[in-house]
Amino acid sequence: MAVTVDVIALTIRVVEAVPTLHVLLVRRGQPPYLGRWALPGGFVRPAIGPDGTRRDEDLSEAAVRELAEETGLAASTDQRAVDRRLARVYLEQLATYGAPGRDPRMRVISVAYLAFAPDLPNPTAGGDAETAAWVPVVRVDRDHMAFDHARILDDALDRASSKLEYTPLATTFVAPEFTITELREVYEAVWGQPLHAPNFHRKVLSAPGFVEDTGATTARGGARGGRRARLYRAGPARLLHPALLRPGQEEPR
Repeated sequence: MAVTVDVIALTIRVVEAVPTLHVLLVRRGQPPYLGRWALPGGFVRPAIGPDGTRRDEDLSEAAVRELAEETGLAASTDQRAVDRRLARVYLEQLATYGAPGRDPRMRVISVAYLAFAPDLPNPTAGGDAETAAWVPVVRVDRDHMAFDHARILDDALDRASSKLEYTPLATTFVAPEFTITELREVYEAVWGQPLHAPNFHRKVLSAPGFVEDTGATTARGGARGGRRARLYRAGPARLLHPALLRPGQEEPR
């Protein structure tokens, strides 16, 4: 039996002027599932500790390593820049997948990690991958993904959608200082539906500790002119109360 990690890395990129949720995928360059898209991942490796001793790699360490390799960050010579970018990645363990036959090579237990990041470069394929790409979630062909990665991706998207309701996770998708409009675009991209702008603005500001006003504004007004928008930063809250529920799931009054 072997242990692997799979990483569901989500970010938001602009497609035809619309902020769109993307997932990092790799096209497999070796069997099994040659040529199919898969989530980045790999086997857990031995690691070398700071004192030079050999030890088993921690699961979260393996997830960060796989993410760095597939995004091209591992190849950078500017370690400080790499560390700054990885420090902004939100990483959490999603679930463990171990159904018999999920990998035709052997019995493989995979621990999946969900990663959110606002600022990762164009990916560079590593390991046994032929290529890697940020793919809009709505364009992923789940019927032709490798292993059980379609199920893992769907589980990750469900988790992400739910966490946006009850936690300030959306702030990990934006710059350290952001407008309420930019924050709303994160919710719209992840939930896949437009939101009423004034209602969203009111709900965000009514959730204690969700965001903090920086006192600054954008350098210019919106595309149609008008007032410059206020800039906010993430607040100290870890849970949102009241929650920002998806349209159609609002709690009855």
